[in-house]
Amino acid sequence: MKIIMLGAPGAGKGTQAERIAEKYQIPHISTGDIFRANIKQGTELGMKAKSYMDQGLLVPDSLTVDLVMDRISQEDCKNGYILDGFPRTIPQAECLTEALKARGEKMDFAIDVHVPDENIVTRMSGRRACPGCGSTYHIVYAAPKAEGVCDKCGSALILRDDDKAETVKKRLAVYHEQTQPLIDYYSREKILHTVDGTKELEHVFKDITEILGA
Repeated sequence: MKIIMLGAPGAGKGTQAERIAEKYQIPHISTGDIFRANIKQGTELGMKAKSYMDQGLLVPDSLTVDLVMDRISQEDCKNGYILDGFPRTIPQAECLTEALKARGEKMDFAIDVHVPDENIVTRMSGRRACPGCGSTYHIVYAAPKAEGVCDKCGSALILRDDDKAETVKKRLAVYHEQTQPLIDYYSREKILHTVDGTKELEHVFKDITEILGA
């Protein structure tokens, strides 16, 4: 079972990917984790990626795909895997399709967790983080007992720059420009399935497992 998770930042696809990985006992793979692991281990691919990152450059698509293919060749991926945050663009998707085809493989599902932009802005701009212990809250959905104060360590909660409404809107604009075309791409590949990400977490998860046939 080879799955790609799609969805805008804040749509909750990472949370769903973790739950799917746990239920089906397959690895949840993000490119950030792959980069960090390869750089830490000092692999040839990791050092190549680091040389671009150190210059503030994006890692080229072909190298990113090489790193992903190296990761999914490992033993724990023999029954499948979930790609989260990759591919991000059409060139990456095409590279991935070709690399898999060369191995006689293909992706089975592309799951798009769809949430309207205005919901995402509300969701993310309501987040509050504790700089002391790292706990996270939401002023509507998971509020602390005392307003603006961490339940666990008593530190003053902050609104991270990443979660400010203007930053979220910019990230969504980039997502729609770069990643939205992937939805059309995987629709043409006939593996796209869309779920309503505005539902409760449990309901979204149930919808996804029904698509996956379990």
